[in-house]
Amino acid sequence: NGGFRTGFAVLLIPALICLAILVAARLLHPRPHELEEGAGHAFETTNLTRAYWIYLAAGSLIAAGFADFALIGFHFHKANTVPASLIPVFYAVAMASSALASIPLGRLFDRFGPTISLFAFLISAAAAPFVFLGSFAPALIGMVFWGIGMSAQGSLFQAMLTGVITAQKRSTAFGLFDTGYGIAWFVGSAVMGLLYYKSILAVALFSVVAQLAAIPIFFLANKER
Repeated sequence: NGGFRTGFAVLLIPALICLAILVAARLLHPRPHELEEGAGHAFETTNLTRAYWIYLAAGSLIAAGFADFALIGFHFHKANTVPASLIPVFYAVAMASSALASIPLGRLFDRFGPTISLFAFLISAAAAPFVFLGSFAPALIGMVFWGIGMSAQGSLFQAMLTGVITAQKRSTAFGLFDTGYGIAWFVGSAVMGLLYYKSILAVALFSVVAQLAAIPIFFLANKER
């Protein structure tokens, strides 16, 4: 009937399953840090490697240039690129692409190391011109690229960081990385939101340039490992 009530109601099912799994994990492993020998709780930023800080800088650039779907979906509707009824489908395509890319990216990382991240983030950078400047078909391709970029950020970042931090520092390092990543994504999203009303081309260029700027920094971090 053109409403979203049923769709959001259905989403309650996986949300409840997720919460149930978290409760089960809490009951089965109330002290998860004890599963790994040598892990600790102390919050310290000292002794984090140089490679870690370089990865943080590169990840922040990726975050700043990675357009949020809220802006992408708004653009699809405003520019009439995609019918309103199909915008959720485009998002579903991106999520499917992300899921399907996760295992191949992980296997490639295990085989070739962090160098594979350079290729993955090149694909991520290519998403913006397709979704913001393209018509229906290019926008769909762009969402596939966007999903691959999301997968790369969700899996490769953690794999790269794990290789340059000790178990004792892992919680602190991941938390600090996510903080920097989140701040950069907020700032980048705000900039793209302001640019949108000036020039859509500027939005695409900002997204591409910010993410491409991260590539040589990733290369430097990989050399520091």
